[in-house]
Amino acid sequence: MKNKLDEIIAWKRHEVVHLAEHAEGLRRMALQRNEFRGFRAALAARRPGLIAEVKKASPSAGVIAHDFDPAAQARAYDAAGADCLSILTDEKYFQGHIAHLRDIRKLVDRPLLRKDFIVHRHQLWESSVAGADCVLLIVAALDPGELQSLFNEARDLQFDVLVEIHDLREMDQALDLGADMIGINNRNLQTFDVSLDTTETLAEEAPPDVLLVSESGIRCRQDVERVTAAGADAILVGETLMRSQDIRATIRELTGR
Repeated sequence: MKNKLDEIIAWKRHEVVHLAEHAEGLRRMALQRNEFRGFRAALAARRPGLIAEVKKASPSAGVIAHDFDPAAQARAYDAAGADCLSILTDEKYFQGHIAHLRDIRKLVDRPLLRKDFIVHRHQLWESSVAGADCVLLIVAALDPGELQSLFNEARDLQFDVLVEIHDLREMDQALDLGADMIGINNRNLQTFDVSLDTTETLAEEAPPDVLLVSESGIRCRQDVERVTAAGADAILVGETLMRSQDIRATIRELTGR
């Protein structure tokens, strides 16, 4: 099966070219920004920390929310006590938009993650201007030089950075970067299969000062207990919450609070 990530990244490199015409203005505004909400700190405040994800669709699940209202979803997460929010902004594959992040920033005070495929520094500037507090860097999507450069620039811009990994080699790369927050994606990028075994295998390799987030495949309290027992400090939950008819009850069931 074709690696879907390769396809997405190839498209993303083409897509971000349009940001060049606005790059200087974005850079200037990004450098002027000085108010950031602590994403990592919010997750570390209680265990498990919860990142609730706002997303309409995904390549694996198709359309998840047919009556998608990102602002209403974010307000519901905020009211239900999610620690942080993740906002999907990729248009082609997840039917998101950078405007969703901007709109949600105006409505909720929770720390926000821009969830997208970051391949260029212009996207970091755009993320800052839109109100993100944290950005995602995917080790498998970037060569080592790009990864280091984007990580350094993101930190210089005052972002928290969630570095996403899928295997032991990528764990080593993330640790070599100096990452203090690592997301373990339980989804196999080749097959789209999801297994919490991934968190169980990789979590034990992280030092105690690294905050670990288990991503994908978390649907019930038993799943949460399994990944936290393995060493995850926080969870990122998207599809389960997007499909929930009672977000407050689902968060309570997942986190026990």
